[in-house]
Amino acid sequence: MGNALTFLYGKCCKPTTTDESLAPHSVSASTVGVSALAHDLFNFENTSQVPQGLGRYVQSSRKAQAKWYRKILEAWKQARPPPQTAEEATRLVTEVLEKNQKADVEGLLSFYGLPLPHTVVEHSAEAPVSLPEGILFEFQTLPVDPKAVADGDTITVYVSTSEPVVASSVPKEVNLAAVQRAKAREQRNYPKADELHQKIIDSGYRVLNIKNEEVLARKFRIRLKGIDAPESQMPFGKEAQQGLLKIVQWKSLKVLVYGEDQYGRCLGDLYCNGSFVQEEMLKKGLAWHYIACDKRTVLAKWEKKARQKRIGLWASSNPEKPWDWRKNNRRE
Repeated sequence: MGNALTFLYGKCCKPTTTDESLAPHSVSASTVGVSALAHDLFNFENTSQVPQGLGRYVQSSRKAQAKWYRKILEAWKQARPPPQTAEEATRLVTEVLEKNQKADVEGLLSFYGLPLPHTVVEHSAEAPVSLPEGILFEFQTLPVDPKAVADGDTITVYVSTSEPVVASSVPKEVNLAAVQRAKAREQRNYPKADELHQKIIDSGYRVLNIKNEEVLARKFRIRLKGIDAPESQMPFGKEAQQGLLKIVQWKSLKVLVYGEDQYGRCLGDLYCNGSFVQEEMLKKGLAWHYIACDKRTVLAKWEKKARQKRIGLWASSNPEKPWDWRKNNRRE
């Protein structure tokens, strides 16, 4: 076996049990597709056997599947360096099997939870820019649906599975359901397509129509870091929600994620067309600086300016703070 494949197999997915049926896909989420495929290629070179269960994802015979694995194995061993990300693995498989049926190629990729060919984007060869301190990752959202703006500091967004932060962790069941849904729609079997879409939705994903193209996307709930807007039931709550809506509706946002809150929402900074969304909300008097959770002095400065101008919620002489309102209205 080639040294590159041996190295990747040993680093990412060498079984810790003698029961290999339990080991192939039990790897970390960030490398699951690459590691599982590397393991199965290792196994194929030694046994000439393709993995059990693949037949549920593809239409071709096991004899044909063996030919695929032989070709992929040779390409993998020759790659310098070998695929290390989900996108790189998808590109290699797609190139090797370019003459095979599209349904088989997509089924094979779905079996490993790898991104489908149409979702993989080409990246520049430039060195990556490091993220600011405290930020775990960033992503670009699809256009924000107005119905997804819950209040003045919380929104729901969808991120294409072509985004690097999402691509490597899409469950293979979701990819498979997306492929099957597309086939059902081609056959005008809309009840079946709707059933499959519901399965995708239940898994935290959705197929969205963006400019007449269907895009598989993952759902994220975002809590704007560093600000606290009036709750919906509070005075000025509706105005705060509408203010955020005007900024983000049908726009693609850049989100810098710091972590999660106790409700599973991503704590993030939002940028819309180059503008810092939290800055706009504070300067328009649509939110407080949430100093208990964010000590950035610039946020306090923007709030102070709105206070001095008595705009937005500061038109009231003594607006109730949302954290006080929540405390007083907490259910016993």
